Amino acid sequence: MSGVVRTLVVPRAGELAVVETPEPALAEGRFRAETLFSGVSAGTELTWYRGTSPYFTAGWDADLGLFDRDRPAQDFPVERLGYMEVARVTDSRTSAVAEGAVVAMAYGHSTVVHGDPLAQNVVRLPAGLDPLLGVFAAHLGPICANGLLHAAADVGGSELADGVRGRLVLVTGGGAIGLLVGLLARAHGAAEVVVADPTPARRDAAVALGLEAVDSTPELARELKTRWRHAAGDRGADVVFQCRGTASALATALRCLRPQGTVVDLAFYTGGAGEVALGEEFHHNGLSLRCAQIGRVPRGLGHLWDRRRLSHETLALLADHGHAVRAAVVTDVVPFDAAPDLFADLSAHRRHVISAVLEVGPQDRRPSA
Repeated sequence: MSGVVRTLVVPRAGELAVVETPEPALAEGRFRAETLFSGVSAGTELTWYRGTSPYFTAGWDADLGLFDRDRPAQDFPVERLGYMEVARVTDSRTSAVAEGAVVAMAYGHSTVVHGDPLAQNVVRLPAGLDPLLGVFAAHLGPICANGLLHAAADVGGSELADGVRGRLVLVTGGGAIGLLVGLLARAHGAAEVVVADPTPARRDAAVALGLEAVDSTPELARELKTRWRHAAGDRGADVVFQCRGTASALATALRCLRPQGTVVDLAFYTGGAGEVALGEEFHHNGLSLRCAQIGRVPRGLGHLWDRRRLSHETLALLADHGHAVRAAVVTDVVPFDAAPDLFADLSAHRRHVISAVLEVGPQDRRPSA
């Protein structure tokens, strides 16, 4: 089964290339799988493509929990992009993963993977699920579910519904994460879910998912606080899920909260957040800001929740709403070899996507002439 593995890499800023390497022999305890689909996380991956990722200027010291600006963690070439892959298992040397299974994993834009069930989250996709939707199952969907789990922990709960059931929910940012977070909140019983985004196409996608959508205008906080009343002097969203990596979006999220409310932040601020005025609503309304990143579940819930369970919740959402997600969230499906043009267009703002997927066919697994 060995041959050539084709992988997308960034040799230098502003350039994406396909690199071909010989496929090694399959080791015991591993399985071989051929990629069917590879999702593009445009926000994160463009920081690698443009050379603007924080890792180009600082390294992460996991032991101290600090960035070290004297020791950058990354330089070109960037040899791994992507974390939203779906593949079919063609050979297995482990009883944990059967040949013929279709699995979701996070291993980057590559045509073949030798998976390790001891080290990787391997999510077997159910037979009735559109395999393209599997790009959300291993990583991006769990990011969204983990956001709801952080909202639950904020009110002393331990289940996804505990932080949103019967509550007034605002989602700032209508990208793939924001839309899936909004859909999860609605599915778990939120009284209202409003998605705020400045882009009309993203607001249209939110509406297609059955969510309310509004523009992120300077008057949004006043409009929502006029509408969402709890008591005298107590107006605004119960919880805001902040899903857009800009300082202005975070500032909007804080302004829209009721007193002592919480922003659950799923965004990645590659440029920092200098516009956030912490001396204003954050201070005077006694607000909270919780970072909900996929690297950890809320403190005290590790015995109940792990990546596997977050993936299970993602599959449950896709089982009920997969058709709508496919139509509204997956806006672009392009061939694997078209990825360089896709990235160039996204970086230059010539093309807008909510979620793009690279489709890998048999021809993509053959070496170039």
